[in-house]
This record gives sequence, C-alpha cells and structure tokens, in this order.
Amino acid sequence: MNLVELDAKERRVPDIFTFNNGSAVKSIRDFERRREEIRELLLEYEYGKIPSRPDHFSVTVTDTDKSFSAGKATLLTLKITVEIGNASFSFPLYSVIPNAPGKHPAFIHINFTPNVPDRYMPSEEIVDRGYATFSFCYNDVTLDNDNFCDGLARIFIPSKRVGNTPGKISLWAWAAMRVMDYVETLDEIDTENVAVIGHSCLGKTALLAGAFDERFKYVISNDSGCSGAAILRKKTGENLAILASARHYWFCPNYVKYTMREEELPLDQHFLLAACAPRHILIGTAEEDAWADPESEFISAHLAGEVYEKIYKLPGLRHDGKIPRARCVLDGGNISYHIRAGGHYLSREDWNIYMDYIDKQMKK
Repeated sequence: MNLVELDAKERRVPDIFTFNNGSAVKSIRDFERRREEIRELLLEYEYGKIPSRPDHFSVTVTDTDKSFSAGKATLLTLKITVEIGNASFSFPLYSVIPNAPGKHPAFIHINFTPNVPDRYMPSEEIVDRGYATFSFCYNDVTLDNDNFCDGLARIFIPSKRVGNTPGKISLWAWAAMRVMDYVETLDEIDTENVAVIGHSCLGKTALLAGAFDERFKYVISNDSGCSGAAILRKKTGENLAILASARHYWFCPNYVKYTMREEELPLDQHFLLAACAPRHILIGTAEEDAWADPESEFISAHLAGEVYEKIYKLPGLRHDGKIPRARCVLDGGNISYHIRAGGHYLSREDWNIYMDYIDKQMKK
C-alpha cells in the first residue's frame, strides 16, 4: 500500500462502492443507480436542493463589441431571463467568442466580478488559444450573504430555511446550468467540449454544477478546498466549523448540524467528484493555499479516480503514490490534478494547464 492509499484509508471516508442498503456496486449499471443515491446525499446533507428548470427561458443582447481583443473576438453583453410560475428574474451574461471560423470549445466561468477581462479571467489569452468564454458574476444571481430575499433567492427560498433548503452555492450552480441552456443553442460553439470553471467557493459551485449537469464535459475546480474538492475528514486549514460560522448560507441547514462531528456525515467530497464520472474532472490547487489543503484535494481526486478505474475501466488519476508538490501536473487520466507554486488564486498558469488538458482530450 503506497502513501496515498494509506492516507486515504486512515481518513475512514464512506465507501462510494456501497449502496445505502449495504449491497455492493459492481457494474456500470450499478453505479448509475449509486450515482442517484450520491446526488440525493449531496442535496440532502450538504448543498440543498437544486431548483428545477425554469418554465420559460430567453436571452437578449444588450451590447456588442466586435473589435474586442484587437478584433480577435466579439464581446456580447446579454441578459438571461427566466420565468418560474408568476415570477421572473434576469441576470447579465458576458460572451467572448473568437472571430475565427469554426466551432470553438468553451468555458462557462462563474466569476466574482462582471469584468471582462478580469484578474481571474485572462480573456485575450483564452481567445488566442481558440476558446470562447461565457462568464457571469455570482452576485448578479444572488448576493454572497445570508440574505435570501434578493435576486434568484427570493424566488426559490421560503422565508425560513430548514433541512435541505438550497444554499447560495446551489443557486449559483443553477445559474451556470441556465448559461449552458443558452450555449448549446450556438452554432459557433463546440457543445461537446464545454467546461464549467470556478475558483474558491465558485470552484465548489462548478463541481456541483458538473455533478448534476452532464452537458459539461469538463468540470474544473480551482482552489475549492473545504466542501469543494477536498476530503472533509482530517482536513487541515478551513473546516466545517469555520464555514458554519462564517458561510453557513452557502449550504443547506442540514450540513451545518454536523459541525465537530463530520465523521457522522454519510458522504465526503469524493462523492461530489465521482458524481461527474466518467467525464473529465480537473482539480487545480496551490502550494501555499493551506486553507484549501492541497493534500486533501489530492486524496479526494484519488478516491474518485477509483470509480473510473474499477467501474468504467478508464484511467482515473494517474500518480506515483506520492503526495504531489509544487509544479506537478498529473494529466494522464480522466481526472487531472495540478499544484503550482504560490497562493490562493486563479492564474494564467492555471488557465493554460486547463486548456492544455482539454486540447489533448480533443486531439484524442
């Protein structure tokens, strides 16, 4: 048993290959049923229910810049409007599509600002690689606070949240899925190669969107840490107690009940990653991001990779049995993991590693 397997065993995480009734998962058909159990666990005990699709959906263009990035791309400002029952809600979306002919792979970027480009989104470099981006600011969907009376939250959340009532992460993930509704209508986009990406708490959001929407071929979590890519049991840095105190509204009320007793949860974060199988998962982290705990993110990717290996007979996370250190890129399987030097940030280095991986998959 190598060091990674030993670490994973010592964390005593719930078994992803065992149904809730105790029977074993042995085949792809079994895992498809187990995936539905996993999704229910994620919604019931962690993120809260993701709302249903809207009754009506429309997109309008509010501004056009065909000379964006020195004429290499067109920047559109759009308004997505959804109708749910008698209520309606709109939020802005920013589209950057290369002007070069052909169908382009694309990122749906859940971002912290509406800026294009942005400190976390080097738009011109992404265009130069032939990729489109569709970005929105999470605060334009619902504010990052414990007020559930604004934006999308006022439509979906009752006056008092209880049990598995959605947290903000579920609502931001729902918005990313609505962006995908729009993206799949565009002739200039290669809809077979669309990634959802987010950083930090929005990395958690990207993972949730990817776990529940199979249209995302690539699910990218950058420095998502606790309650994102990182195993919760024996995690260092940020933990559930800290989140329950400062960011409880990201999750459903059921989740915060497990503060200081995480080992009683019927799931851990490798369940979230495994729900994306057999699609591609890309986990990015940073050597100095102790809050996120790169080792716990790596262990989670390793455990999720067992689903690829044992059930789908596909390479999961390829590694040598050692905990990776900075400037390590493990991209030989259907789960990619990299750790770079530096701290908590979504950098050009990260974007290029993600695009390198997708380029390689498309060439296959």
